[in-house]
Amino acid sequence: MEKNKLPIAFFDSGVGGISVLREAVKLLPNEDYLFFGDSANAPYGTRSRQEILELTLGHARRFYERGIKALVIACNTATSAAINDLRRIYTDIPVIGIEPALKPAALMLPHPTVIVMATPLTVRERKFHELLGHYEGKASVIVLGCPGLMEFVENGTVDGPDVTLYLKELLTPHLEKQKVDAIVLGCTHYPFVAPVIRRIAGNNVRIFDGGPGTARELKRRLAADHLLNPSAAPGTVTFENSLPEKVSLCRKLLKES
Repeated sequence: MEKNKLPIAFFDSGVGGISVLREAVKLLPNEDYLFFGDSANAPYGTRSRQEILELTLGHARRFYERGIKALVIACNTATSAAINDLRRIYTDIPVIGIEPALKPAALMLPHPTVIVMATPLTVRERKFHELLGHYEGKASVIVLGCPGLMEFVENGTVDGPDVTLYLKELLTPHLEKQKVDAIVLGCTHYPFVAPVIRRIAGNNVRIFDGGPGTARELKRRLAADHLLNPSAAPGTVTFENSLPEKVSLCRKLLKES
């Protein structure tokens, strides 16, 4: 098969990366996509960096051996742990990661107050602290670790009393203490609970998600490498998961998003 007609692989620690996949499908609807979620080993955010690196490299190798034209690591935690190694290994295809959309949030106003919601491991990673360092002095950044939030999404709970109570207890102390201008969703699972966050934070707080920027970077890299699919026909999306029972949830999240 011609390389530009091969599928684009998306990888996540679970189902959260579908929030990035949906942006790619909107932007590049004629591409074929292969999405793999490693829900059996989720959450990655509580694992060691070495464990995450080994898991991510193993899944990437299986993708590559099947034949793909690009790899998207649609997981902030896996990006932090493995993106440099992946780019060093797979030099003949675009390898695209995701990071919290702090830049547009930090530059939206003169010195805004920004909450960055992230997994415990992302909060600990050097890559994340380097990102924070870029905007030191430009914004007041509150880093908010969210242990347990991705599990709600993994279980298909994206609204309702339990996730609402969790988010209220997490966010309200910060929202009441100072005027918050923006909330950055620093895990690809979190966009699925954005409507709940919006109800809690109110309409004056902007919510930033890294998915659209990642999709734009994917398109740019494919175009630069002459890998865009020339077909005008709608592409396909194939879902796989290390917990096969999660595949129906994957389809549901993409369909409803």
